[in-house]
Amino acid sequence: MNWSRLLAIAQKEFIQMRRDRITFAIMLGIPIVQLTIFGFAVNTVVDHIPLVVCDQSQSGAGRELVDRLVNTTFFDLAGRAETYDAASKWIARDDAKAALLIPPDFPEQRKRGTAQVGMLVDASDPLLAQGAISTAAQLGQVLNIEILQGEVFGSAPVRWPVDVRIRALYNPNLDSPTYIVPGLIGVILTMTMVLITAAAIVRERERGTLESLITTPVTKTELMLGKIFPYIVVGYVQMTFVLLIGLIVFGVKVHGSLLLLYGVGFLFIVASLGVGMVLSTIGKNQLQTMQMAFFFFLPNILLSGFMFPIASMPWIIQKFSHILPLTYFLVVLRGIVLKGTGFADLWSHIWPLLIFAPAIVSLGILKFSKKLS
Repeated sequence: MNWSRLLAIAQKEFIQMRRDRITFAIMLGIPIVQLTIFGFAVNTVVDHIPLVVCDQSQSGAGRELVDRLVNTTFFDLAGRAETYDAASKWIARDDAKAALLIPPDFPEQRKRGTAQVGMLVDASDPLLAQGAISTAAQLGQVLNIEILQGEVFGSAPVRWPVDVRIRALYNPNLDSPTYIVPGLIGVILTMTMVLITAAAIVRERERGTLESLITTPVTKTELMLGKIFPYIVVGYVQMTFVLLIGLIVFGVKVHGSLLLLYGVGFLFIVASLGVGMVLSTIGKNQLQTMQMAFFFFLPNILLSGFMFPIASMPWIIQKFSHILPLTYFLVVLRGIVLKGTGFADLWSHIWPLLIFAPAIVSLGILKFSKKLS
């Protein structure tokens, strides 16, 4: 083996790598960006759980109980509801993950002895539910310990016993497959739709067949939409397979409207295909396109709420997560499949997809037109 020839080839590869700016930027940028974002965002400690309060007693005792719960930092006060049903709606809309229910006779219960309060917890996310349930249960224990300390030592202020009755909603057994299966629909669609669209368009360009299509009377808009239309059908097939397997193997039933699920699924599929179109106009070859696609996948998986609760992430990361279409689609998926939530309660998570899908497809068509003009 001739070392001079070997070094000459290696030098040539370094020069080619430097000239390929997109690949060079991806190689250097991916580790830095991912380490910075995920190092702050990935947090297995569940805290800052959004809490809605329904205090029908409107008493000082009720306010003190709420303050104690919020001061644990495990809960953040997301809002107040007038009725128990309204508090449940907050959880159904995913505006809150837990609801504290204080009855109207809370002060009278305090005088008679043990005072009972209710706690509703969204158990569709087992990790988050376990933290909420344990924190709520510990609150009652802490108050009861203070009573005993006051009776024995006479130094602690006199408190009243609180019996926290906890009810886990949507996934009372805290089964992980119940939470994971609906989310997998969004993750699988993201990976496959982005990859196959980006690869298909770039492959046509590399083979020279794309230019042949452009010479036909077909407009560029018709060409690009025609290219992605078959993959919309593929996306629906994938959704159906995952739902069937989830039902047969894991017993995950769809409690809401299938029509609504497939309707919102269309928006998400189109949005994912649009991302693939944009990536195909940036990458010069299939390798670059695949690298950019994987750079897009990881934030979707880790920051969208698929694996870790968004509420536990830093504020700036939470804002970034709302740029990702998967963040909204996961809420819709779990809302329809696990909670049976309707269109009105999910609208706040549907309209971003309604804007993002046509916008990203239009951007892909626009960039494609400029590139070939």
